[in-house]
Amino acid sequence: METLTSAIQWLSGIVWGVPMLVLLLGVGIFLTIGLHFRTVRDLPLALAMLWHGRVAEGKGEITPFRALMTALAATIGTGNIAGVATAIFVGGPGAIFWMWMTALVGMATKFAEAVLAVRYREVDERGKYVGGPMYYIKNGLGPRWAWLGTAFALFAGFAGFGIGNTVQANSVADALDAAFGMPFWLTGVILAALVGLVLIGGVQRIAAVAGTLVPVMAIGYLAAGSIVLILNAGAIPASFGLIFEHAFSPAAATGGFAGAAVWAAIRFGVARGVFSNEAGLGSAPIAHAAAECKGPVSQGLVAMLGTFIDTILVCTFTALVILSTGSWTSGLNGAELTSSAFESALPNVGSEITSIALAVFAFTSLLGWSYYCERAWQYLLGVKVIVPFRVLWSLAPILGATVKLSFVWLLADTLNALMAIPNLIALALLSPVVFTAAKEFFATRGKSENNPF
Repeated sequence: METLTSAIQWLSGIVWGVPMLVLLLGVGIFLTIGLHFRTVRDLPLALAMLWHGRVAEGKGEITPFRALMTALAATIGTGNIAGVATAIFVGGPGAIFWMWMTALVGMATKFAEAVLAVRYREVDERGKYVGGPMYYIKNGLGPRWAWLGTAFALFAGFAGFGIGNTVQANSVADALDAAFGMPFWLTGVILAALVGLVLIGGVQRIAAVAGTLVPVMAIGYLAAGSIVLILNAGAIPASFGLIFEHAFSPAAATGGFAGAAVWAAIRFGVARGVFSNEAGLGSAPIAHAAAECKGPVSQGLVAMLGTFIDTILVCTFTALVILSTGSWTSGLNGAELTSSAFESALPNVGSEITSIALAVFAFTSLLGWSYYCERAWQYLLGVKVIVPFRVLWSLAPILGATVKLSFVWLLADTLNALMAIPNLIALALLSPVVFTAAKEFFATRGKSENNPF
C-alpha cells in the first residue's frame, strides 16, 4: 500500500505540476481573448439570463436555472470552506488573488464547456438528453478522437466515487460529529437513505433538490460571513492588502503561519480554485447538457455564473473571514481554520455554523456528482448500468463516513487532474465552434421578437 501511495503521490505531483497549471490558465486565457472578454463584459446579461432561465425554453430535461443549481451543488462544497483555508495555510494570503485570476479566466472555460455540451448533446434510448466532454469529443472531434472521450469518462467515473461521494460523506460525518457528536456510522446510514430517495427521481429530482438547497445554503453562508465581516470591518482593507501584497511577494512566517513563497501562492491558489469551481475539469457541462434552453450560447452565459458565484463570491467570503479575524496565523489548517475564524467572531455559534454549512455543502456535492458519475458510466456501459450505479452510489456514503480516506483524497485529486487533460484538449480544438456560436449570438441578439435578450 505504501508503494501504491508513493506512486500516486508522484503522479499527482506531475499532473498538478507546472504543465497542468499552464494548461488550465492557458486555455482559459485563450478562450477569454477569443471571446473578446465577453465573459466579463456581459456578466449583467448572464445574470438576466439566469433569472429568465427559471422557465424552460427549448428541448431538454431541466430548466437552465436548475441546471446551474445542479452544477453548483457539485462545486460549492468542501473546497469553499476547507479548500480556501488550505490555500491560505500553504500559499499565504496571496493565494486568494490567484484563485480570483483562475476564476476570471475559468468563466470563459465554463462558458465554452456549456456551449459545446448543448451543441453536441445526444438523446439516449430512454429519450433523455445526455452530454458532456465525452460527447463533444466524440461528436465534435470525430471517431479518431473517441478514445479521448472514453478516457475522460473513465477518469470521471472513478473520480466521482472519491471526490464526489466517499470524501463528501466523510466531510459530513466529521462536521456533524464536531458540532453535535453524531456517530459516524449513523451519518453514513442517513446519507445513504437520503441520497437513495433523491436518486430514484433521476436528474429532475436532483435538480429540484439542488434548486432549493443551493440558493438557501449559499445565501445563509454569505449572511453568516457578512456578520463576521461587519464585526471586523476595520480589518477588511488590510485583508485585501495582504492578498494583493503577497500575490507578488513572499509571505513571511508569523505566529503559526510558516511563510510562503510566491510560487506556492500561485500553485495552491490555482489548484484550490480549480478544485472549488471545477472550471476545466469537464464536470459541470454534463449538467448543463440537460438544460431546456434556447441555445448553446444562452446556456453558456448561465453556466459561467457558476464559477463567479463559487469562487468570486463564496470563496472570497471565506477568505476574508479567515484574514480579517487574524485566524490565518493560528497554525490551523483546512475546515478547522475556517471554523476557528467564525468561532472567534461568533462565540458558541460560529463553529456550529461552519459545521452545518460544510455538511449541507458536502451533501449537495454528493448529489451533483452522482449525476456526473452516472452519465460517465452510462457513456461507457449503456443505460443498463444506471440502476446498479444508483444502488452502489447510495450505499457508498456508509463506507465513506466510517473509514479514513487519506489515500482516497490523494487518488481523487489525481483523477480530477486527469479528467481535465482530455477536456482542455477538446476545448482548445473546438474553440472555433465556440467563437463562431458566440459571434452569431451577439450579432443577432435583440433582433428577434422571441429573444428578450
